[in-house]
Amino acid sequence: MPRRIILHAGFHKTGTSSIQATLRENRVALKKHAALRLRWHMQELISATRGYSTWRDPLTLIKAQDRFETVMNELPGMPRRTLIISAEELSGHLPGRGDLDDYSAAPVLLYAFWEIMTKRYPEAEILLYLSTRAPEAWLKSAHWEHVKASNMTMDADAFCDRYLAAANLEGMVADIASRVPCPVHHTALEDCRDLPLGPADPLLDLCELPLSLRAELVAPPPANTRLGDDVLNAMIEANKNHRTPDARNAAKAAILAEARQ
Repeated sequence: MPRRIILHAGFHKTGTSSIQATLRENRVALKKHAALRLRWHMQELISATRGYSTWRDPLTLIKAQDRFETVMNELPGMPRRTLIISAEELSGHLPGRGDLDDYSAAPVLLYAFWEIMTKRYPEAEILLYLSTRAPEAWLKSAHWEHVKASNMTMDADAFCDRYLAAANLEGMVADIASRVPCPVHHTALEDCRDLPLGPADPLLDLCELPLSLRAELVAPPPANTRLGDDVLNAMIEANKNHRTPDARNAAKAAILAEARQ
């Protein structure tokens, strides 16, 4: 059984893609000390957590619990290693999708997952890790993601006004900490800029890796970064002007490809 389980459950747009890319890039070096379960290892679970954040019904919560148990049941033997489970969708959808206003599904989901982990591994130390970000920067990044990934036509100012409450990630950390009975650690993205591995460093600190190994780990290029307002506005126009998903996606892909040349 693992000696420690670290559940990194978000939040979106707080460096989570960079954290997961760093873990994946260094998976061979980490193998003796940490087992990894990243978002691409648990797509069915993520579908259920997103569903629960949308519907908030008991059956969807049961589905999320069942699929988390499946993830636990499929784990290999990992004596005395740290298990890192990392996926921002474990807290549900990114607020702004449909009628979803905030992360209020997260405390319910994370309590359910804590309960399952405690029963499965009663002697393991269980920690929650939550990455955060300053409200204004988070709102701009969340808006960018919705415009890029959906048919959103709302401009940045309207989005920031509409979802201001969702940007209080520190408040959500406090809510989760008050409801999930295990240590809850968190670090703001802004505090990671000068760290060797960026936002992955505070998470790896919780693994208590040998210093010699930490010195060997490498940082991949930044992942999923936001481009300029001109690109954002061009994608908003594409969302307005193209009615079908295929046409919208093709237009936005062309905009992004040109911007990255």
